[in-house]
Order: sequence, then structure tokens, then C-alpha cells
Amino acid sequence: MHPKKQPTRPIPAGPRPTGPRLLFPGVALALAALVVTGCTSSGSSSSSTAASSSTSSSSSPSASSSNSAPAPSASNQLQDDYERVIANVLPSVVQIDTASGLGSGIVYDAKGDIVTNAHVVGTATTFTVTLPNSAKTLDATLVGTFPDDDLAVIKLSSPPSGLRPAVFGDSGKVVVGQITLAMGSPLGLSSSVTQGIVSATGRTVSEPQGSGSPGATIGNMVQTSAAINPGNSGGALVNLSSQVIGINTLAAIDQELNGSSAPGIGFAIPAATITNIADQLIKSGKVTNSGRAALGITARTYFNSDFQPAGAVIVSVTSGGAAASAGLQAGDVITQLGDAQITTLASLTTALASLQPDAKITVTYLRDGQSKTANVTLGTLTG
Repeated sequence: MHPKKQPTRPIPAGPRPTGPRLLFPGVALALAALVVTGCTSSGSSSSSTAASSSTSSSSSPSASSSNSAPAPSASNQLQDDYERVIANVLPSVVQIDTASGLGSGIVYDAKGDIVTNAHVVGTATTFTVTLPNSAKTLDATLVGTFPDDDLAVIKLSSPPSGLRPAVFGDSGKVVVGQITLAMGSPLGLSSSVTQGIVSATGRTVSEPQGSGSPGATIGNMVQTSAAINPGNSGGALVNLSSQVIGINTLAAIDQELNGSSAPGIGFAIPAATITNIADQLIKSGKVTNSGRAALGITARTYFNSDFQPAGAVIVSVTSGGAAASAGLQAGDVITQLGDAQITTLASLTTALASLQPDAKITVTYLRDGQSKTANVTLGTLTG
């Protein structure tokens, strides 16, 4: 009888701890498994969700020419597309170094703002940034972070001329089967590119909490088969129109294989979330409209008399928040949110990640051992 297969779980894809970068056959894979981690816009914010798609073309050979070359094959056209996209977008993808590790980032605007993952910056406030095809490092400082969506913005202290802001695509147009390229600095190998497809959209994924990782639960993520490795975090997931459709964030590991990487399962935060959060951080250094639902509580996992997780117990209620307005109190144990059964704090967070602010939902809870319900109008998560 085979043991029950444990599900894969995601790990942040960076930052990668600094240190010797010796690569031998098999060593790069072992390093990746051990590390718990991860189109030009001229002068305007790269939060634009539309960009013209340039397509490669070739002039048709003259019918009268006796030395006409055969028409290019589809594979050659695809290779041309890859080369064009890499040439367009790779100059916008940078390497970010902190005292504890390295990750990737995307040039957001010509003023020197760079968007990346919150787990890449960690607790640091100063950074060194290396632009593609450059050995010179540039100083940068923290603009702001929003750990609930694992996003952060840093800013170059002295932005050089000729910065190449990336162009961000429309998340609503991302479809399963779409070809993707993941760009970043996996294992410290800057300007690296892997390719795959969009495997799924609308995934809700929870990060494990740990050193440098805020343990966020993020909704509407893009799943891709493009390889994402430690150091890729904060880099660009790109379509063949040279648009960033996501920011590389997580790679899955397989518990049955002693925590080894699960090949071809990576996750990226969608472009719409990136631009929404980055614009607010750049403007004010904080996020007041995340687009994510909130109950307005702090809570922890509740354990029953058999020491089994049996809900999320409210520790405190925000005055004027959604829960307070519905009459929920500290000590209440939430057991159901709408149709979702709540057994842990993580399950409550996951259920909320799939909902929108202002949604009306029924909360089932225990108070003094009695089951009750409350109709709640959800608020907005802020940071």
C-alpha cells in the first residue's frame, strides 16, 4: 500500500542567500531545492495596461527571383518572437542585492522606481541594484512594502539616463496555454530567461512564513510552467507581446520528495495587482486600497478540546470595521465564511483572498459554545 501522497506547497523563489556560486551538474538543482525562497515606455508610468504588439515580419521574396529562400517555418517565427521579446524586456529586469541575499526587480518608471517582492527586500531599507549587461552597481532605498500581496517598491538614488521601464499587460487577457518567458537572476545568474506556458489563472496561493517571507496569501495568481528558481523572485513573467503579465514569486516543492522542487509549477502575482499596489506605494508610501477583502480583525487558529484545529478565534476587532459593524467580538470562533469551512487562520485568509471588498457574506461563529451567524459587509485590506 502506497503512502498517501502529500500535496505540493509553494516556496518563495528568492532571495537566494549570497555566497559562492559554484555550479556543477546537479549542484544548481540541489541549491534551488534547499533554498526556501523568490516594450519601452517613454517617460510615463509603466502601470499602463495596454501596449502595441510588435510582430516580426519578413519581406516576401520576389516571385521572379530564381534564388528565393523558402518561407520561414513556424518554429523560426517563434524563435524570432522569443529573441524580440527578450531584447525588448530584459533591459527592464534588474538584480537586487541585500545584506542577506539577492533577488530580481522590474524597472517601473523612468524616475528609478523598481517593483519587486516584499520577501526580496525583507527588512532591508538600502540595496544595491545591477542593471542588465552592466557590472556597475547602483544604490537604492526602500519606497514601501505591502507584505499582504508580497510586493515592494525601491528607488534608485541616482537613476541613470536611458532606463527602460517595462510595459505591463492586461491581467484579464491572460489565458491558459499562452506562452510565457520568466526573466530574472536565478541562483545569481543575472539576465537569465526560462520559457513555458500559462498553466492556470486565478490561483489562490499561500506562502510559508519564514525568514524573509511574509507568509502572504495571494489571490488571482498566474500559474506557469516556466522554471522559477531562487533569485527569480521579483523578476518578470512576460508574454510574446513584450508585456509583463506577472511578477515571479513562488515555486512549488513536493513534500513526498523531501521538499525537492516540483518542476514546472511556479506562480506569479498578476500585473493588475502589481500596478495597483506599486502606484500607491510610489505616491504615498502606503496602500489604502488593496482591492482585497477584509473582516477587520486579528485572529489565530482555534484548537478544540481534542487539540484539533476547529476555527479561527478573533483576538481583536477593529473599531468601525466589517466585523465590529456586524456585532462580532473578541473570543468569537469563526467556523464558516459563506460556503467555506474555516478550520484554521490560514483557511480564513484563503477564503477572504477570493472575495472582494463590499461583498455581503454570512459568517458562522461560536460564542460561548453556541453557533450563531452574522451578515457581514466586507471591508478593504489596508497596509
